[in-house]
Amino acid sequence: MLAATMLGMDELFDLPPGERSQSQAEGPGRPRFQRPDRAQLSLRPSDLDGLLPADHRARLVWAFVEGLDLEPLYASIRALEGRPGRPPIDPAILTALWLYATLEGVGSARALDRLCEEHDAYRWICGGVSVNHHTLADFRVDHEELFDRLLTQSVAALIAEGLVRLERVAQDGMRVRASAGGGTFRGRDALDAALRQAEAQVAALRAELDDDPAATSRRVAAARERAARERAERARRALERLPAIEARKAKPTYRGRRDRPADASTTDPDAQRMRFSDGGTRPAYNAQFATDVGSQVIVGLDLVAETDQTQLRPMVDQLVGRYGRAPAEHLVDGGYSSRDAISHAAACGTTVYMPLSTPRNRTLDPHRRHFGDSPAVSAWRARMATDDAQQIYRERASTAEGVNAIAGNRGLTALRVRGRRKARAVLLWYALAHNLLRAVSLRVAANAA
Repeated sequence: MLAATMLGMDELFDLPPGERSQSQAEGPGRPRFQRPDRAQLSLRPSDLDGLLPADHRARLVWAFVEGLDLEPLYASIRALEGRPGRPPIDPAILTALWLYATLEGVGSARALDRLCEEHDAYRWICGGVSVNHHTLADFRVDHEELFDRLLTQSVAALIAEGLVRLERVAQDGMRVRASAGGGTFRGRDALDAALRQAEAQVAALRAELDDDPAATSRRVAAARERAARERAERARRALERLPAIEARKAKPTYRGRRDRPADASTTDPDAQRMRFSDGGTRPAYNAQFATDVGSQVIVGLDLVAETDQTQLRPMVDQLVGRYGRAPAEHLVDGGYSSRDAISHAAACGTTVYMPLSTPRNRTLDPHRRHFGDSPAVSAWRARMATDDAQQIYRERASTAEGVNAIAGNRGLTALRVRGRRKARAVLLWYALAHNLLRAVSLRVAANAA
């Protein structure tokens, strides 16, 4: 009976005779794998807040921005309740986007615009508000004074909490490539010719619009005129900078080539040729950071087109202006050597720790008083001969150079903007972003203690 039943099943369901054993005898079959099926539909209901974990860095950035005083930005908004007009983007969103982008090493407004559409962290910061690269680029450089004031206020808050003491500060500079080519530098005659050519082009474009407004698109014509006007302005600024450059070349402390006539860039008149660590010379700026040694917080900054030698005194004055007092100790390398700056720092109550240079007369002891030394300079020479001073000075490398290296890793190697004012605004974003993370670490350590 069972055999008959089995026989009936074989008759109902015919099996391919011997094919499986034959394929196994011939060798392994074709590999099987999962292929993408991009046409299939999938429903993934989720809100923006659920995309990021609770400890995500973007949330830290937003919490930091909420603590900033952005009232001047809100006061400038002309769209008011009960009145017509499209509301602009919340300044807090733009501030948080650039802080987070700086931490992630994103320095392009167009790249940031794409990330706001594609990356969950940037989409979370936007919260459904659409942005564009023009708005992002303008916001980054249009509020230098405000964000410089916010840097002071944020550091002052850390001082009030006891997290920053401002007792020992280390200063160092880093060369940052300017947005200009080496071939854009021109002398006085070439700059005069470039200015005349640009002004003539501006006049021609304006005449074209007046004679036949329908000749070209209004937007294209306006853009062409604006570009020509900006070229003329840059050429005019380059001409205005030549007397200052000539005066600097005439100083005894000038270390460059004196036989080369003074020139300036027609692309970025504020930039200067500077020598980099690889031996090459490029248009660049000198970014100065002053960092509190104990907390690693940036307490002062500047962007100049000069060497380090003249930057000690301005930084001491800047710290006094920001916080009402100078640091007790200031650490700099030998490139800041200036007897006048040492005397000025001592008058402000600051003790300078800086290595001594080898005198030209090898018979002189660099640690003893030299002719013309002020009491502050004599005290500095004697101080640097002690082991305690050498130990204190070693903290400069791990502080100032470390901060510069972090900024370089986040993209502060080349600037995408032109002009000292805009470039300094970019530098402020790096300082605020750095201090943001340092403030979080300091407060966590303080709570744990």
